[in-house]
Amino acid sequence: MLQSATIEFLMEAHNGLSAKIVEEVGFKGIWGSGLSISAALGVRDNNEASWTQVLDVLEFMSDATTIPILLDGDTGYGNFNNMRRLVKKLEQRDIAGVCIEDKLFPKTNSFIAGETQPLADIDEFSGKIKAARDTQLDPDFVIVARVEAFIAGWGLDEALRRAEAYRQAGADAILIHSKKSNPSDIEAFMKEWGNRHPVIIVPTKYYSTPTDYFRQLGISMVIWANHNVRAAVQGMQQTSKRIFKEQSLTGIEEKVASVAEIFRLQGAEELQKAEKKYLPTAGKQVNSIILAASQGHLGKLTREKPKTLLKVHNKTLLETLVEKFNKVGIKDISVVRGFEKSKISFPNISTVDNDLHTETRELYSLFLAKDKIMDNTVISYGDIIFRSYILNDLLNDHSDITIIVSSDTSIDSNKEKDLVRASKPYNKELYSEGVFLKEASTTLTQAQVDGEFIGLWKVTGNGAQIVKEALGNLSGHPDFKQMTTNDLFNEIIKTHPVAIKYIQGSWIDIDTMVDLHQADEM
Repeated sequence: MLQSATIEFLMEAHNGLSAKIVEEVGFKGIWGSGLSISAALGVRDNNEASWTQVLDVLEFMSDATTIPILLDGDTGYGNFNNMRRLVKKLEQRDIAGVCIEDKLFPKTNSFIAGETQPLADIDEFSGKIKAARDTQLDPDFVIVARVEAFIAGWGLDEALRRAEAYRQAGADAILIHSKKSNPSDIEAFMKEWGNRHPVIIVPTKYYSTPTDYFRQLGISMVIWANHNVRAAVQGMQQTSKRIFKEQSLTGIEEKVASVAEIFRLQGAEELQKAEKKYLPTAGKQVNSIILAASQGHLGKLTREKPKTLLKVHNKTLLETLVEKFNKVGIKDISVVRGFEKSKISFPNISTVDNDLHTETRELYSLFLAKDKIMDNTVISYGDIIFRSYILNDLLNDHSDITIIVSSDTSIDSNKEKDLVRASKPYNKELYSEGVFLKEASTTLTQAQVDGEFIGLWKVTGNGAQIVKEALGNLSGHPDFKQMTTNDLFNEIIKTHPVAIKYIQGSWIDIDTMVDLHQADEM
């Protein structure tokens, strides 16, 4: 843009949102205004915002846009060494260039008592430019030297002397600044400068000068330096005053950007697409059923409350499960309750009551909730703890019916386990692709066992219909009330495969005090 044969323009921005707007309307470059960034942060343009705070703002601006940004870098925030570090950090954030002014740090805005502001020593300021040039790694990074001679009350000769020194020190362009309401300073400078180097101007004070006149003078670039922040201030003042006065949004709603427009500028649509790609539940209506009707057998701990209300790390097992489901976007949660059912009353869950919980097992509880089994349903025991990645793996599996099986298990005569025989044993390299259930039982021998069903599974596609049909078939059996999930799985695999997703550890079934202690540690 500096080398263009025609005049170019930079528009001020002060945050990611304003920067994106500047690009969208068609500007080819952005001015990262020190005044505007300071104002947006609520501080004065006197280096009250630290350079690292300015960098934070610039990073959001850079991330939000694809066009080059020229930072108003004040005096470089210190001496040559500060300048070197500034250039390094700007390049890391893909900022295209920096403009530094030949005043002393900390600076004061040029339009506030400019005549009283001392200028930097020419050689010292030239050293900053050289330091910046020696530090840059990107050959396209731009160093602009801003000459404040006119602002400080010096004449044309001093402006020319400084500009030439800065050009020879390696500046890519000269920004000649003036606070007059007419372009006479700029005219005089350009006449003597003779187009020896690109010149940038900031016509904030001499705004009525036609842009064509700048073209005639040979100006390379014009910066519209602070008008977005000024427009924003006026808009916010008017809007706030009216809402305060009217105590209503009716009169203002049609005069401000819609919420949908804010979402568009923020890139909400891209996030929605990304969610569909990367989140397992995105775009799906996923629900869950938690089977939590049993009392449990942990002595006094479950004497007056169901096992699912035992606490691990100050949260009940049920709360932990609900939180895990919520975090992956599962909000439709049904809990089958039984023992002390009135104590299971959480916000944002629905309940199904198993009033025969003392004489039935978990399959009967699932049967009572069969209407909740839909196209994408996760089913869980109410007394298990598991790490979050297990649920994500389950949701990312596309089989009609998938169960989670822990591969590291051993038969324990003191504890009933849902043992599994699979089509393939666990293999670290093959992970668990193409592994299917062959048998589920509590009585398999150690030689037959490939793992243990942890009490977490899901159905997708036509899996819901298959499960409902199997439940219907088993419900006519005289021992149905005493049947378990193992019986359901064994019924299903007669006609349809049940996929296995292997895990290693990272879960606990709470049946004993030892289990409870281990769960607390995990």
